[in-house]
Amino acid sequence: MIRPQLSADGLAVRLPIAARAEQLLDDLALAYVEAPDDLGRLLAHHGENVRALDHAVYAHDVPDHVRAMRAAVADGSREALAAEVPIAADLDDLLDPDAAITLAGRITRLAADIRHRRTNRSPRP
Repeated sequence: MIRPQLSADGLAVRLPIAARAEQLLDDLALAYVEAPDDLGRLLAHHGENVRALDHAVYAHDVPDHVRAMRAAVADGSREALAAEVPIAADLDDLLDPDAAITLAGRITRLAADIRHRRTNRSPRP
Protein backbone atom coordinates (compact mmCIF):
# COMPACT_ATOMS: atom_id res chain seq x y z
CA MET A 1 0.00 0.00 0.00
CA ILE A 2 1.13 3.55 -0.67
CA ARG A 3 2.65 5.11 2.44
CA PRO A 4 2.09 8.86 2.25
CA GLN A 5 4.68 11.07 3.93
CA LEU A 6 5.65 14.70 4.13
CA SER A 7 8.18 16.02 1.63
CA ALA A 8 11.59 16.98 3.00
CA ASP A 9 10.60 20.65 3.27
CA GLY A 10 7.33 19.73 4.98
CA LEU A 11 5.23 21.64 2.45
CA ALA A 12 3.71 18.78 0.45
CA VAL A 13 2.44 15.22 0.82
CA ARG A 14 4.61 12.69 -1.02
CA LEU A 15 3.17 9.46 -2.41
CA PRO A 16 6.37 7.49 -2.99
CA ILE A 17 6.31 5.32 -6.10
CA ALA A 18 10.01 5.32 -6.97
CA ALA A 19 10.51 1.75 -5.74
CA ARG A 20 7.76 0.57 -8.07
CA ALA A 21 9.29 2.41 -11.01
CA GLU A 22 12.62 0.77 -10.19
CA GLN A 23 10.98 -2.66 -10.26
CA LEU A 24 9.37 -1.89 -13.60
CA LEU A 25 12.65 -0.67 -15.11
CA ASP A 26 14.47 -3.74 -13.82
CA ASP A 27 11.88 -6.07 -15.35
CA LEU A 28 11.96 -4.11 -18.60
CA ALA A 29 15.76 -4.47 -18.71
CA LEU A 30 15.52 -8.22 -18.05
CA ALA A 31 12.92 -8.61 -20.79
CA TYR A 32 15.21 -6.69 -23.14
CA VAL A 33 18.15 -8.99 -22.34
CA GLU A 34 15.98 -12.03 -23.12
CA ALA A 35 14.60 -10.71 -26.43
CA PRO A 36 16.30 -7.47 -27.45
CA ASP A 37 15.00 -7.39 -31.03
CA ASP A 38 11.37 -8.02 -30.10
CA LEU A 39 11.35 -5.65 -27.15
CA GLY A 40 13.29 -3.03 -29.09
CA ARG A 41 10.64 -3.08 -31.82
CA LEU A 42 7.87 -2.82 -29.23
CA LEU A 43 9.57 0.13 -27.53
CA ALA A 44 10.19 1.91 -30.84
CA HIS A 45 6.61 1.32 -31.96
CA HIS A 46 5.22 2.60 -28.67
CA GLY A 47 7.54 5.62 -28.81
CA GLU A 48 6.20 6.49 -32.26
CA ASN A 49 2.64 6.15 -30.99
CA VAL A 50 3.35 8.37 -27.98
CA ARG A 51 4.98 10.98 -30.21
CA ALA A 52 1.94 10.97 -32.51
CA LEU A 53 -0.36 11.30 -29.49
CA ASP A 54 1.67 14.20 -28.09
CA HIS A 55 1.44 15.98 -31.41
CA ALA A 56 -2.32 15.41 -31.52
CA VAL A 57 -2.78 16.67 -27.97
CA TYR A 58 -0.75 19.85 -28.36
CA ALA A 59 -1.52 20.78 -31.98
CA HIS A 60 -4.43 23.18 -32.31
CA ASP A 61 -5.64 21.90 -35.66
CA VAL A 62 -6.10 18.19 -34.82
CA PRO A 63 -9.74 17.07 -34.57
CA ASP A 64 -10.93 15.39 -31.37
CA HIS A 65 -11.62 12.08 -33.10
CA VAL A 66 -7.98 11.94 -34.29
CA ARG A 67 -6.77 12.61 -30.74
CA ALA A 68 -8.99 9.81 -29.46
CA MET A 69 -7.73 7.40 -32.12
CA ARG A 70 -4.07 8.21 -31.38
CA ALA A 71 -4.72 7.78 -27.64
CA ALA A 72 -6.25 4.36 -28.31
CA VAL A 73 -3.28 3.32 -30.46
CA ALA A 74 -0.83 4.46 -27.75
CA ASP A 75 -2.85 2.58 -25.13
CA GLY A 76 -2.68 -0.56 -27.26
CA SER A 77 1.08 -0.42 -27.75
CA ARG A 78 1.54 0.35 -24.03
CA GLU A 79 -0.51 -2.74 -23.15
CA ALA A 80 1.55 -4.87 -25.54
CA LEU A 81 4.72 -3.57 -23.91
CA ALA A 82 3.34 -4.13 -20.41
CA ALA A 83 2.54 -7.73 -21.36
CA GLU A 84 6.30 -8.26 -21.76
CA VAL A 85 6.92 -6.89 -18.26
CA PRO A 86 4.73 -8.95 -15.90
CA ILE A 87 5.26 -6.75 -12.84
CA ALA A 88 3.43 -3.87 -14.54
CA ALA A 89 0.09 -5.45 -13.63
CA ASP A 90 1.07 -5.44 -9.94
CA LEU A 91 1.97 -1.75 -9.69
CA ASP A 92 -1.52 -0.45 -8.96
CA ASP A 93 -2.72 -0.66 -5.40
CA LEU A 94 -6.19 -2.12 -5.19
CA LEU A 95 -7.66 -0.90 -1.92
CA ASP A 96 -10.65 -2.36 -0.17
CA PRO A 97 -12.93 0.22 1.48
CA ASP A 98 -11.16 0.08 4.85
CA ALA A 99 -7.71 0.50 3.31
CA ALA A 100 -8.96 3.39 1.14
CA ILE A 101 -10.41 5.14 4.19
CA THR A 102 -7.16 4.59 6.12
CA LEU A 103 -5.08 6.03 3.27
CA ALA A 104 -7.42 9.01 2.93
CA GLY A 105 -7.15 9.61 6.68
CA ARG A 106 -3.34 9.57 6.54
CA ILE A 107 -3.25 12.01 3.65
CA THR A 108 -5.77 14.28 5.38
CA ARG A 109 -3.71 14.32 8.60
CA LEU A 110 -0.53 15.16 6.70
CA ALA A 111 -2.28 17.90 4.73
CA ALA A 112 -3.70 19.36 7.94
CA ASP A 113 -0.19 19.38 9.42
CA ILE A 114 1.09 21.28 6.37
CA ARG A 115 -1.74 23.81 6.62
CA HIS A 116 -1.03 24.24 10.33
CA ARG A 117 2.67 24.86 9.63
CA ARG A 118 1.91 27.44 6.96
CA THR A 119 -0.58 29.40 9.04
CA ASN A 120 1.46 29.36 12.25
CA ARG A 121 4.80 30.59 10.97
CA SER A 122 6.50 32.99 13.26
CA PRO A 123 7.80 36.19 11.66
CA ARG A 124 11.54 36.34 11.20
CA PRO A 125 13.43 39.16 12.90
